[in-house]
Amino acid sequence: MSLDHGYYLEDLSPGMEASVSKTVTDEDITAFAELSGDINPVHLNEEFAAGTVFKKRIAHGFLTGSLFSTVLGTKMPGPGCIYMSQTMKFKGPVFIGDELIATCKVTAVDMEKGRVSFDCVCEANGRPVLTGEALLMVSRRPTDD
Repeated sequence: MSLDHGYYLEDLSPGMEASVSKTVTDEDITAFAELSGDINPVHLNEEFAAGTVFKKRIAHGFLTGSLFSTVLGTKMPGPGCIYMSQTMKFKGPVFIGDELIATCKVTAVDMEKGRVSFDCVCEANGRPVLTGEALLMVSRRPTDD
C-alpha cells in the first residue's frame, strides 16, 4: 500500500480488517456541533442532558459514525476508495472520555462490479455502541499496458 493509494480490489479478501481508536473530548463534541449545525442540547448542555435518560451529555451519533469513514478512507481500503452506502444502528450512548475503537471487516469482494462490503462495529470502552455495513467502490490495480 502506497501513500497515494490504499488497497486495490485485488488486495482485499473476506476477513481482512482495520481499526482506529479515539477518545472523545468535549472539544470534539463542540467542534462537531459547529461543523454539522446539530446543536441539540443533549450534546452541549450539561443541565439539559441531566434531565434525559442518559443523565449526562452524549456525543453525536454521526461523530461516532465518522470513525467508520476514518477507517475506510485512511486504513482499508484507504485512499482512492469511494463510499457508496453506510448503514448505522445506534446501540448505546457515547460519553465524553469514552475510548472508541472502530473496526471495519471485509465481508465480500465483488470483482465484477469493483465493490467491497464491510461489517462495521464501534465499541466504547469494550461495549458496542454502533454497528453497520458499508459498501465501497475500490479501483483495480493499474496494468502496464
